[in-house]
Amino acid sequence: MNPMTNIKNVLKLSERELTGNSKSSWHDQYKNSAWIFIGGLPYDLTEGDIICVFSQYGEIVNINLVRDKATGKSRGFAFICYEDQRSTILAVDNLNGIKILGRTIRVDHCEQYKAPNAEMSKLDEITASIRTEGCAPSIQHQPVTDIKKEKKKRTHKEKKIKKKKKKKSRSSDSESSSK
Repeated sequence: MNPMTNIKNVLKLSERELTGNSKSSWHDQYKNSAWIFIGGLPYDLTEGDIICVFSQYGEIVNINLVRDKATGKSRGFAFICYEDQRSTILAVDNLNGIKILGRTIRVDHCEQYKAPNAEMSKLDEITASIRTEGCAPSIQHQPVTDIKKEKKKRTHKEKKIKKKKKKKSRSSDSESSSK
């Protein structure tokens, strides 16, 4: 698909979402990935330039500006990982279709992107885990029975605490009235 057509389609999706009464968003299918794709970048931009533009919507934890292996020059596209997945929605909605140095850029979600494994042995533990596991929050499903048990425990404890407070207030009231 033509990149400009893709940009227009994403903008139409966002417009339709704003005018409609839908409770879910088209962004929801990407809720497990904090990576975005950026295409159509000017070739003379560096990683620092891209971070300056895209960090206004969240903390960037990883960037991969794809370069030509022979020359080392940028190929005009990059992948960014945000610390918080919600930042990807802001970046896609606000930066898709803008012009940077006269070139219209395309910004879109990446559902299955994995960072390149170059020099993994030189990385610290945290960076290595982010690159292998990703940085989007993982959803931990807790069985419903466990949740009900926790609520019962909390309410039982809360009742005990309230009873103790009532006893203390009654005993302090009776002491003050007897004086």
